[in-house]
Amino acid sequence: MFKNNVGVADGAIRVFIGMALIFSALSGYFDPWGWIGVVPLLTAFTRNCMLYSILGLNTCKTCAKKG
Repeated sequence: MFKNNVGVADGAIRVFIGMALIFSALSGYFDPWGWIGVVPLLTAFTRNCMLYSILGLNTCKTCAKKG
């Protein structure tokens, strides 16, 4: 369906940023925009970023070799 284009390090950074944004929204500090943190979490877990696909970027080293 979609090719993986998010690497391990990139995914880890996305998880950290996503969790930080969501926790800030839960604490009321950055509400309601903190819920945008769901987007980096989804891209990290699916290992696919639509913006990367549009721009032709790929941070997944093993995925670049496969296809």
